[in-house]
Amino acid sequence: MDKIYLNKMEFYAYHGVFSEENKMGQRFYVDLVLEADLQPSATDDDLEKSVNYADGYQLVKEVIENNTFNLVETIAETISTEVFAQFQIVERLTVKVTKPDPPIPGHYESVAIEITRERK
Repeated sequence: MDKIYLNKMEFYAYHGVFSEENKMGQRFYVDLVLEADLQPSATDDDLEKSVNYADGYQLVKEVIENNTFNLVETIAETISTEVFAQFQIVERLTVKVTKPDPPIPGHYESVAIEITRERK
C-alpha cells in the first residue's frame, strides 16, 4: 500500500480532562499517514485520484479546532472516522496526536497516542 504523510501539523485547541486545559488551551501536533493505491493518480498525473494535502490538513484542523474532547484518543478516533468518510481512496490510516505541554509534573518532551485503523 502506498502512503501519504502529513507530518507534525500544529494546532491550538481546548482539549483535556482538566478544566484549565479547556479554558487556557494548548498546542497539539498531529501526524497522519494515509494508505491507498496511488498508482492511478501517479499514472494519470491526476490529483482527483489521490488525496489533496490541503484537504487532509483542513479535515484535521476542523476536528481539532471545532470540538472539545477530554481524551486525545477521541481526537484521533474522530479524525480517522472523518478521513474514511471524506476520502474513499484511503484503505488504512495511522493518526498520532501529540500533546507537548500536558499539565502533569515531570521532565519529558511530550506525550502522545497513536492509532491505526482500516476501512471496514
